[in-house]
Amino acid sequence: MSAPRVLVIAGSDSGGGAGIQADIKAVTAFGCHAMTAITAITAQNTLGVSDMLVLEPALVVAQIDAVLTDIGADAIKIGMIGSPAIAEAVADRLSREDARVPLVFDPVMVATSGATLADEATIAAFERLMALATLVTPNLPELALLSPEGPEALATRARAAVLAKGGHGEGQRLIDRLVRVDGSSETWIDDRIETRHTHGTGCTLASAIAAGLAKGERLDATVAAARRYVRAAILAAPGLGRGSGPLGDPRRRALD
Repeated sequence: MSAPRVLVIAGSDSGGGAGIQADIKAVTAFGCHAMTAITAITAQNTLGVSDMLVLEPALVVAQIDAVLTDIGADAIKIGMIGSPAIAEAVADRLSREDARVPLVFDPVMVATSGATLADEATIAAFERLMALATLVTPNLPELALLSPEGPEALATRARAAVLAKGGHGEGQRLIDRLVRVDGSSETWIDDRIETRHTHGTGCTLASAIAAGLAKGERLDATVAAARRYVRAAILAAPGLGRGSGPLGDPRRRALD
């Protein structure tokens, strides 16, 4: 029996907390096979990003080609893009027939540490990727840049569902809101978990959702399952580093 296949297009985090490393962990935890196309290599830890090398668009596309022409994919997740040229090249490649699968786009702009991971030109190039997406998962600062009018306007413009993540909001209640293209919506409200160990929450959530979609689950059901997983992973954080530490493995915590 073959496992559902998830292709992740994103940057590498040398500290293992976010990016491709977090994506692989989440996809694997949901019982899927993770494949990758790396867009950038970052030198980072829990304190921030100290250096970064953005790869050539042709090499990013070559990675995608290598995966799709042999193994194939049941869902795709896009995270850190790195440059407008990569955004355009990836959009061109994912417009082809063998990439017409559910696509989750996490419009990564700023790392948890505060490091900027997308300039204005790259953000402008996000439009083509959003147009290919099944779901776009901005946090509140990202949503403010992409659509000051709110998630409904973004869903209408992109013709994709939008999950507005409320982790950057104020107060002790965290509100996530899923807005579909038809205007219907669903809201999840939870108590905020007070911790500094939240590095990679956005990457983990988007990849967990992609894994659920790869298995053919409904969007609302997979969002709910992914949210539960992220909250459990925060509670299972191993407490590494002096800054924003990585999430833990809630499955391992359950065995301890």
